[in-house]
This record gives sequence, structure tokens and C-alpha cells, in this order.
Amino acid sequence: MLSKACIVGTYQRKLEEMALATPDMELTVAVPDSWRDERGTTRLERVHTHGYRLEVLPLAFNGQFHLHFYPTLGRLLHSVKPDIVHIDEEPYNLATYHAQRSAQRADAKTLWFSWQNLQRRYPPPFSWMERYNLHHAAYALTGSQTAAQVWRDKGYTGPLAVIPQFGVDPELFTPPETPRLMQPVHIGYAGRLVPEKGVDVLLAALAGLDGEWRATLVGSGPEEDALRALAESHHLTDRIAFRPWLPSTEMPAFYQQSDIVVLPSRTRPNWTEQFGRTLVEAMACGAVVVGARSGEIPHVIGDGGLTFPEGDADALRDILCTLIHDAALRAEWGARGRERVLAHFTQRQIALETVQVYRNMLQ
Repeated sequence: MLSKACIVGTYQRKLEEMALATPDMELTVAVPDSWRDERGTTRLERVHTHGYRLEVLPLAFNGQFHLHFYPTLGRLLHSVKPDIVHIDEEPYNLATYHAQRSAQRADAKTLWFSWQNLQRRYPPPFSWMERYNLHHAAYALTGSQTAAQVWRDKGYTGPLAVIPQFGVDPELFTPPETPRLMQPVHIGYAGRLVPEKGVDVLLAALAGLDGEWRATLVGSGPEEDALRALAESHHLTDRIAFRPWLPSTEMPAFYQQSDIVVLPSRTRPNWTEQFGRTLVEAMACGAVVVGARSGEIPHVIGDGGLTFPEGDADALRDILCTLIHDAALRAEWGARGRERVLAHFTQRQIALETVQVYRNMLQ
């Protein structure tokens, strides 16, 4: 498996579950030592590394989503001689094309993964690479039904399975050992500080919200200064704390300390929410999730939380007001969210479904 996402320690639990479920499989996972994006540099965490081989490869054009690739991948494949190369990248990226060609030289079958849930047209050479990858992969994985339809419409005709990229470990992401305090109610957000995440909508909703509450915003991004200024203009600075990104292993504690977690994303012409991982992590920890009806958010939340029209700060404020003043209702929604994660989004379930795809490819 080739996956820059697997530098995140908590995501590696899926890899351990895959290895545990298939003792007859030798799993090698290739990752870079870091990845750069608008949040800064995320470095490799070695947290769950049992049962499989973790290889760190040099990465060319780190931080360039479309152009990065692994120059020494071919050498690794020549050494490992895999039956399958799982390319955990979008099919229009150079990394996927390069891995596809390298796998063909190693006589290995391939599959790629996509979250892309909007119809996008790319200029050459990305359109050429995309077309090549659509026609030479033996299998495809997508994180949602919407993404699956995008690639069917673009011409992919091979086998395809809808499986989220990662689940959660319900023993790590679990409700706190002691009951949450009644007051003040803690409201949380975790994610990028960019316009499409709608953090300004959350701040507008918090303005004028009565009751005993505090809010913590975890993340970073180009909108941070503007959001801090917006919080100040709404006279919220005494109630809101901005915190930088936390290591993945510290996120369970953040969710356990949060009573409500909000994901207020808004659809843009070139983006809509692809999943909203913070939702399943928060639900697993028994926090009430409240999400905008943007992209996949309503489908992820299902009957495990509450939604509001995207961009509607008044509707979000009404939901928060109700939850702040009703501890029993918070407990009820928190339990529902946890049940939904256990039924649909654990790392073990994702691992078993992924391994079944491998078995299908080898038949």
C-alpha cells in the first residue's frame, strides 16, 4: 500500500487490523516521512505498527497535491514483488500514475482510492494520467456513493467498492470514564481554518448564544487571523480558545472534553465536504455532532446527530441553544452517535471490507 495518509498514527490502526485479519497476507505500507499542506507539516507518527512492514520512502514535490510522487517506489516493488499495489491516492495525481506504471512493471494488480465527489475536468497532463489510471486499474475504492458515481460518469467501468478510507478505533475514541460536567457546555471544532469549512458561520452562531458555554477551535489555516478578528468583533474572545493542530493521539481527549462538536462546512464551486472525519471521531467519544447539510455530512451523521442548512447561523444557534439547556438531550444524542459509529465506522470493519477487495482481485 502506498499512502501518505498513513503517516497519521491513529490511521495506522486499520493497517494492524488488516494484518490481524489475514495472517496469510504480507502487508507492506510505504509512506513519506512528512506531508506539507496549508496546515503546515505533518510528520510521520509511529503508533500502530505491528503485524505489517512500514517503509519510509523519499517524496518528490512534497506539498504539491497533484505533482508529488515517490521516485524509489519501483525499487521497493522489485524487492517486495507484490501481488497487489493499493494506491491510496486520487486517480488524477502523478503519484497514482507513477505507481500504476511501476506496478505494471512489477506485474502487480492495482487499485486506487478517491474522495472526489464533484465532476472536475483537468488539463493535460492530468487528464491523460487520469484516463490511463481509469483504464489500467483492476479495482477502485471510493469513500462515498457520490464519489463512485463521479468515476462511473467519467468512464471507469471496472469493479468498485464504496469503503471509507479509515474508520475509528472505538477503544481509543471512546466516551470519557467520568460523566461530562453539566456546565459550562464545551463546544468544539477541529479542522482547517479555510472559507469552505464555514468556521465564520459557527462564530456568527455563537454570537448572542446564551447560557454557560465555552468553545475551542483546533486547527490552522489561512483564515486564522480573520477568524480571530471576527471572534473579537462578536465579543467572543473571553469564551473562545484557538488551539493549533494536535497530534492524532491527543484528539480523543479533545472530543471527550467536548459536549458538542460542530462541522459547519459550506459547498463551494470546486469543493463540497467529502466525509467529515471529525464527525465519526466525535461520535465515537459520545459528543453530540452538529453538521451543515453539505456534501456527505448528512449521510455520515445519519441518525446519530443533528444537521442544519449550510450557511444558516441562526439555525445553528437554535440547535446549540437547545442542546446547551438540555443535558438529557445531549446524553441521548451522544449515545446515538456512538451506536452509529460502532455499527458502521470502526477501523476493523473498514479493514475487513478492504481485505475482501484484495481477495476479490486475486480470484
